[in-house]
Amino acid sequence: MNVTAPTAETLRGTLAALLDGLPPRQAAQAVERLIATYRGVTQTHAPVLRDRSDVAAYAAYRMPATFEAVRSALAALRAAVPSWTPATHTDIGGGTGAASWAVADAWEEPAPSTTVLDWAEPALALGRELAEASQVPALRAVQWQRARISSALRIESTDLVTVSYVLNELTPEDRKAVVAEAARAAQGVVIVEPGTPDGYARVIEARDALIAAGLSVAAPCPHSAACPIEPGSDWCHFAARVARSSLHRQVKGGSLPYEDEKFSYVAATRFPVAPAPSRVTRKPQIRKGMVLLDLCAADETLHRETVTKRHGTLYRAARDADWGDAWPPEG
Repeated sequence: MNVTAPTAETLRGTLAALLDGLPPRQAAQAVERLIATYRGVTQTHAPVLRDRSDVAAYAAYRMPATFEAVRSALAALRAAVPSWTPATHTDIGGGTGAASWAVADAWEEPAPSTTVLDWAEPALALGRELAEASQVPALRAVQWQRARISSALRIESTDLVTVSYVLNELTPEDRKAVVAEAARAAQGVVIVEPGTPDGYARVIEARDALIAAGLSVAAPCPHSAACPIEPGSDWCHFAARVARSSLHRQVKGGSLPYEDEKFSYVAATRFPVAPAPSRVTRKPQIRKGMVLLDLCAADETLHRETVTKRHGTLYRAARDADWGDAWPPEG
């Protein structure tokens, strides 16, 4: 394998090579427990990933999906600040390093210098092995450090902080403290959580804290005002398509060659941003001669826009629009 930047295919191949021989029954049992933790709201005072088998199952079960979700969030951030290239990156609670793969993919030349912080040594060890096996220079240069992700966490100043699928593992007090520390230390912060009502609620809480700390929302929101969704009535989330390897299908017990990872996120920066004029918040509905787009707009409203054939090139763009895209398209 001779590559300079990580891709989803590189990640799948590296996982398959490193985890070849993982006992299916042992992996399935670990995955069942991890699914319960991932979907739950119970916080823990101990690492979720306890040993090598847990970490191996997690990597096969979650790493491709986390990579795609974070990559999608980073793409939206880059669209809002296309001239910004972070030189340094800290991944809080990074585990086996999925977010570091996504960051190296987003900024290839030069890729940011990354430090992954996690309190589970087995996760850091496997992440280091995967990075080394990838043969991607930016990943092989990642620093892996053990740190308790709690209110006691202190990090050095950095350009970018990512916090992906971590807040659900923390107590409310630790969540607030970790977000505050990210806001204090970074020029840009990206937070990703499961695309569930609870995950969205954690993202909104983090979004409010980032804004209060002086950051501006770059994505997905087209503004930094209050979210227009009435609490309890709905939740904002998006989807990323994840191609499944044979190992992934075996561990997850699925037969389809792909799945859609649902996620909620916020990206915010300490410098000026140009967020999307509007964001498509649901899968576009294509009807005969028209497309219905559900949008969150810069005027702080949620509304539906109907684009018909008489709109010409805009209609063609609407037919190609996807859930989570900026609207209208540039140009």
